[in-house]
Amino acid sequence: MASALGVAAEKTLAALRQAAIDDPAVRRELLDEHVRAIVRQIVCRGPGVDVLVMGRPEGPGCFCAINDLLRYGIQALSREYDFVIVDGEAGPEQINRRVLSDVDTLVIVTDPSARAVRAAREIASLAAGGLAAGPGRIGVVINRAPASSEEIGSIAARVGVELFGSIPEDPAIARFDSEGRPLTELPDESRAVQAADEILRKLVPFR
Repeated sequence: MASALGVAAEKTLAALRQAAIDDPAVRRELLDEHVRAIVRQIVCRGPGVDVLVMGRPEGPGCFCAINDLLRYGIQALSREYDFVIVDGEAGPEQINRRVLSDVDTLVIVTDPSARAVRAAREIASLAAGGLAAGPGRIGVVINRAPASSEEIGSIAARVGVELFGSIPEDPAIARFDSEGRPLTELPDESRAVQAADEILRKLVPFR
């Protein structure tokens, strides 16, 4: 996400965790600080948006500590922002780890493939069962959506939640990706931008 937003993610939670493992002095320093201050140090500032990057989960040791840091860090920083968007990895892992709490809206993104729809259905089921800390609203966004509205409706029905909207294939995204340009520079006439704007208007009516 940081790359797509044009933000240079120079610091990550994973790097901070590793530094604490490797260096006792760093570990002591972290123990003396409030989690809000710790997380604020690694927030990457971008044009109109700040990004907190979790980083690579690979490496020795349990990943529970960084999940706790991420959980409490999001809670601590959320009071400083009007909107907090958490971009979870594909699959139900973030919900299973209970990283998210106090979720107002859970947006499940899927493409039309059978495997992606199954994963989306599993996420919806876990969330409905209370593992996502009680999101007030759950819905699906279909990415690379087919042109047929009936097919889009069928995919949403298989996931079993409200349809927030769909985003069609947009060649501009592939072009920006290959050129290394952030998606925030997509023109207003981009099909994906227009579809995303329509979804946002539904999710944030006063926007």
